[in-house]
Amino acid sequence: MCLAVPGKVVAIDDSAEPLTGLIDFGGVQKKACLEYVSDVKVGEYVIVHVGFALQRLDEESALASLKLFEELGLLEEEFGDAWEQAAREAGGTAAAEPENSGSEAR
Repeated sequence: MCLAVPGKVVAIDDSAEPLTGLIDFGGVQKKACLEYVSDVKVGEYVIVHVGFALQRLDEESALASLKLFEELGLLEEEFGDAWEQAAREAGGTAAAEPENSGSEAR
């Protein structure tokens, strides 16, 4: 699945072509293109889809969406190992693997 995930802009590289920023998705940080929201500021929230920040989002809505995505297990699905690695580095524990996590017939 490929979600549009809200994240907080933690850095902007004004010298990058295209304009690029570092986005924090609740502990996992990834670079994203900021050309569609070129006037965004550090500390604001954006919605990122396949590496492109598509629009701004207010903090309350962003945090509510991140909480819901986490509860549904969608962040782990979206970020995979990077999500677990960030949790371990932060001193937390990653979500437990569900039983029968082997391959499933679909």
